[in-house]
Amino acid sequence: MSNVRIEESWKIALADLFEQPYFMSVVTCLKQMKTAGKTIYPPGSLIFNAFDTTPFEKVKVVILGQDPYHNPGEAMGLSFSVPKGVRIPPSLKNIYKELNADLGVKVPNHGDLTSWAKQGVFLLNAMLTVEHKQAGSHKNIGWQDFTDAVIQKLSQQREHLVFMLWGNFARKKKDLIDSSKHLILEAAHPSPLAGGAFFGSKHFSQANVYLQQHGMEGINWEIT
Repeated sequence: MSNVRIEESWKIALADLFEQPYFMSVVTCLKQMKTAGKTIYPPGSLIFNAFDTTPFEKVKVVILGQDPYHNPGEAMGLSFSVPKGVRIPPSLKNIYKELNADLGVKVPNHGDLTSWAKQGVFLLNAMLTVEHKQAGSHKNIGWQDFTDAVIQKLSQQREHLVFMLWGNFARKKKDLIDSSKHLILEAAHPSPLAGGAFFGSKHFSQANVYLQQHGMEGINWEIT
């Protein structure tokens, strides 16, 4: 993980977490897998892309995903996001449909959500790595201890954030968040497997109303 890029404010905020045994365990596991010739996504330089693109003090909205995409060229270290030129995954297509219904935002022709991340939308996956073609393969190597602690730090040290928890996995993280000083929005997962239950949640407009009520600029949800 020597080529990892992470923005300075996160390095300071997470300094104690990087010393924890569970983080050391993650590093060891990834090194062993690499030595064994396994293909891991995303590439090392993008594992902490969400942290590198959205500084700690600039976070306004947290969208929690589960683990990275496990096909070549898809994972880019931002939950639900894929690089330009890569086919838009089904869950992201549904996010775009809801965004269009909620705010009239034009459905883009690519799946790169970097423009959200640069505005303060922290696109965090609970697991930051995955093995080629093996969904959920890194769920037990220690990442969740780390990302749970990240969510708790945001909850404790920041105020008036919007946490979007989609699907049962994400909703279980609700206990990590202080609902007296943050807005928690829950919905079904945007996956087609949820049978359209995600539609009508209107999380994007609700987030902007809340941010503006607390003196912050809303997010421009249009993908550029």
